[in-house]
Amino acid sequence: MSKTTEKILLFGLDFLTINLTFLLWSKVRQLMHLYSETSFSGSMVLSLIVYGFWLILFLFFGLYRVFFTKSRVDEFIDVVKIVTIGVFIIFVITMDIQQDVSQPFKTSRLMIVTYWVMMVFIVGFGRILLRTIHRKLLEIGIGLRKTLIVGWGKRAYELFDWVTMSKAIGYQIVGFITPAENKRKGTYKGIPVKGKLDQLYRIIKKENIQDILIALPRHSEKKLEQVIAQCNGTQVGIKIVPDHYDIIIGQVRTNQIYGYPLIEILPQLMGPWERVIKRCGDIAMSFIMLIGFLPFWLLLTAVILIDSRGPVFYTQKRVGKDGKIFSVIKFRSMVQGAEKISGPVWASENDTRITRVGRFLRKCRLDEIPQMINVLKGDMALIGPRPERPYFVEQLKKHYPLYSRRLRVRPGITGWAQIKGDYDQSVEDVKQKLEYDLFYLENMSLRLDLKILINTAIVMLRGKGQ
Repeated sequence: MSKTTEKILLFGLDFLTINLTFLLWSKVRQLMHLYSETSFSGSMVLSLIVYGFWLILFLFFGLYRVFFTKSRVDEFIDVVKIVTIGVFIIFVITMDIQQDVSQPFKTSRLMIVTYWVMMVFIVGFGRILLRTIHRKLLEIGIGLRKTLIVGWGKRAYELFDWVTMSKAIGYQIVGFITPAENKRKGTYKGIPVKGKLDQLYRIIKKENIQDILIALPRHSEKKLEQVIAQCNGTQVGIKIVPDHYDIIIGQVRTNQIYGYPLIEILPQLMGPWERVIKRCGDIAMSFIMLIGFLPFWLLLTAVILIDSRGPVFYTQKRVGKDGKIFSVIKFRSMVQGAEKISGPVWASENDTRITRVGRFLRKCRLDEIPQMINVLKGDMALIGPRPERPYFVEQLKKHYPLYSRRLRVRPGITGWAQIKGDYDQSVEDVKQKLEYDLFYLENMSLRLDLKILINTAIVMLRGKGQ
């Protein structure tokens, strides 16, 4: 089944099992004379309210993310963990401190344990049943994901044989991509070579490929970079067979998928609950900065207008998440029409185009404040790689194939590269910034975001911006 179909079935199944659990639990309470609501319609309304709570919680903790190779045991364990958290929250919310402290073992309160047991087994059994049906469909060849193996030779053949024997993993190998420049044709057990590495992007689009499995020989870093670059702008999942030596010395962390070690390339960067908190924090901080300090921004507006001719705000096209072009908003810090005179150029410390007020704005990084509007619109985040202009993005992608990885997340007003390095003044200067950005992408967390935010505040107070 497709990802969309799987999600619809998951939502529908949870709707049935969660409401069924509450109605059965309510019936048990009625039989024990512990439940005041006796009408079915009243119980159903309460059940739908409770379902809304569980829906939010399941979304928050990522129970509706699609795991094509997720096992039934892992599914059940996830349900147990989230249901335990949810029941605890319900217990705390419905607590009457005076009564519950004086009579901690009241039967009506202990019924929450019954609810927990029923939720775990009814919801958990429903999801296991769906996973079992899904697995059986895959085993008979229904719903397999079109997959390419990047590699040619012993390692690629072993990977193909394993996938062929493990139908339940969900991969349908439709071809090989050869890393050899002079290799044009060939088949293995009837599966052809579809093309070479430099043709990968076109083949992905033409064949509607959903997954890439990489089985390159050791020391193929350049070819791996080429694979990742070719997959940019597509929605394919990428996994690689690690080198056995790397596994032994602990350099890589592998996921055992039906007994076969694979590393996911470009995995989900943050957990669902972290992404929710990050986005909510972005929105809250943007409102605080824009509305709470409005008198100061109005004062800056007046000073900018007095200092030089031109509009208060400056907009510029930038490349955002997944390559989307958007207009970034800043307080104008240059003379009007600066780019028309010089064309697109890198920022420099002694840029003659910067106004007197603009130099102050840049030193304190106050020119970036209007980008809070971009954050509210969803084009940007507070923390992330800085968005670059399309003109420079095209240059940088040619020099650094991994540059496009920065486009997998929302760009930020500030980021790890901004607190660790200076402004980019040439294509060469980008290399170190790219290393900082890739470090951030590999280590994204709320803790790291908080660290960046604190360091940015220090930079602003010290006036170290440009």
